[in-house]
Amino acid sequence: MSSTSYNAKPWIFGLRKARNMCELLAMSANVPTDIVFSFTGLAQRGGVTGPHVDGWGITFYEGRGSRTFKDACPSSESHIAKLIKSYPIKSEVVISHIRQANRGCVSLENTHPFTRELWGRYWTYAHNGQLSDYQSKFQVSRYQSVGDTDSELAFCWILEQIAAKFGDHRPDDMQAVFKFVAALAEQIRALGVFNMILSDGEYLMSYCSNNLCYITRRAPFGKAKLIDTDVVIDFDKETTPHDVVTVIATRPLTENENWHVMQPGNWKLFRLGELLIDV
Repeated sequence: MSSTSYNAKPWIFGLRKARNMCELLAMSANVPTDIVFSFTGLAQRGGVTGPHVDGWGITFYEGRGSRTFKDACPSSESHIAKLIKSYPIKSEVVISHIRQANRGCVSLENTHPFTRELWGRYWTYAHNGQLSDYQSKFQVSRYQSVGDTDSELAFCWILEQIAAKFGDHRPDDMQAVFKFVAALAEQIRALGVFNMILSDGEYLMSYCSNNLCYITRRAPFGKAKLIDTDVVIDFDKETTPHDVVTVIATRPLTENENWHVMQPGNWKLFRLGELLIDV
């Protein structure tokens, strides 16, 4: 295991201190599950308990389809965010992001997550960090940026490299694809901070540059309390004994659970809530 378990409170009071950038949230589950509880905590960090006020977004996968909600307003004030907190969309894979802009203006086209098609599937990506001297590195043709962030350009470059290496058809060995992505992420990390979440709707990958953690919940389930707002949930009443749900976040979202803190250079691959690759 290449991560360390910490209770949320020791993390808050003293592990690696991140610069104020963006924050990530993702979920992989073996049954359609809503992310209302976790998103409620994350949304508070967009202007109430955190400085990430430059937009937010969230993508839900439903089979091979997906639905995305974005807003350039702070998540703590957004009416669309209020909808997400009150409407339990069931999904097996979710990726969300709250932004503190450092590359690119505050605008809808610069909000994460970003989505592109590859091999007849929607790939979704979100990035926390800042890159330097990257323009000459990320030469792209097939995939073009819509906005002007380092994050989106890096995503386009990653997909372009995948397509160049593996061809026009989805390979049977998808783990090999994500191992290749991890090697690309290592190259990008040399340009700055690169915490990343990536999914094709089935697999969910997390790559840590300096701040990322996760928790896998399974039976026996218990209660959890959010750090950022006074909300408690009893997962035992919301789940079945067969449910497996993994949540990934920049920082722990709950104060009474043990989160696994990833180390720089670590990456994980999840499918249906289960950890497949732990590097």
